Amino acid sequence: MIDVQRLRILRAVAEHGSFNKAAAALLLTPSAVSQHIAALERGLGHPVAVRSTRGITLTEPGRLLVEAAEAVSAELDRVRHEIDRVTAERPRLTVATFVSGGRRLLPAALAGFVAAHPEVELTVLEAEPEDAVPMVASGAADLALTYHFDGPLPLRPGAALDWLPLMEDPLALVLPPGHRCAGRESLAPAELASDRWVLGCLKTEAYLRRYAERAGFDLRVAASTTDYFFARSLVEAGVGVALIPGVALPPGAPTGGRDGAAPGVSVVRVEAPYPARHIGVLTPRRRRPHPYAAALTGALADGLGPLVRERPSSGPPGAWPARPS
Repeated sequence: MIDVQRLRILRAVAEHGSFNKAAAALLLTPSAVSQHIAALERGLGHPVAVRSTRGITLTEPGRLLVEAAEAVSAELDRVRHEIDRVTAERPRLTVATFVSGGRRLLPAALAGFVAAHPEVELTVLEAEPEDAVPMVASGAADLALTYHFDGPLPLRPGAALDWLPLMEDPLALVLPPGHRCAGRESLAPAELASDRWVLGCLKTEAYLRRYAERAGFDLRVAASTTDYFFARSLVEAGVGVALIPGVALPPGAPTGGRDGAAPGVSVVRVEAPYPARHIGVLTPRRRRPHPYAAALTGALADGLGPLVRERPSSGPPGAWPARPS
């Protein structure tokens, strides 16, 4: 039997790179840390750490144990949060969401959920995917409304999490008043190689830089933000052009026409293959689903109808339901 406390100590040694630093972080003596690691090695029958003048290097068994320690720690955190939930006087639901999803997708679902479940103490936390995933894995959040682009969600191997796809959210080109391409039905980003760009998030920037490199032009960045709504305001002010997800655009923003919430700004679809965010709900994998998390997930899925437009053959700047897997 591997002692969980010794796993925690090994994880600290791996994180800090030395027995002394790990001991200080754990409020133990270096001798106690060394004794715990030695006992772990005796029980395992293999060395887990190699000591040298340059610090500590984990062996392959040591690395495997650290991975297990992280999974065990996350599971214990989740169970602790679950115990807090079931023993609380009022049932609780903690929801993580990204900004544009929290602004456009979550409120309608929450309105019906709160009306149907007034007994629930609800907490909503803002979190991008890289933060939302560990929150759900550790139990700090009961579900996350989140997304990924072309690559997968940043899940640890073996993570006991379930992903329910809800919708695809294609990105559209947003052009300032009087732009030469205003009124076009679709554009390739390469046609805007001479323009300055307003960036709405780091993930969009990464896509644009990869695209620009393949297309052979330099990306000229005029402004960089972490808020698509702010980015759209900068486009309206004439600072540059932007690539913005449909969920972060006003309801009914027309293709090849003006954005009613930003007079003079044009919204133009990206020519295929167009980039898109894949939006869904992430929940812990449980034998018995969290009843309130399941209720809110259902409300989110049911509430997408008014936000979804039919998908034209050339691909829209608006959102549509996720393709069946």
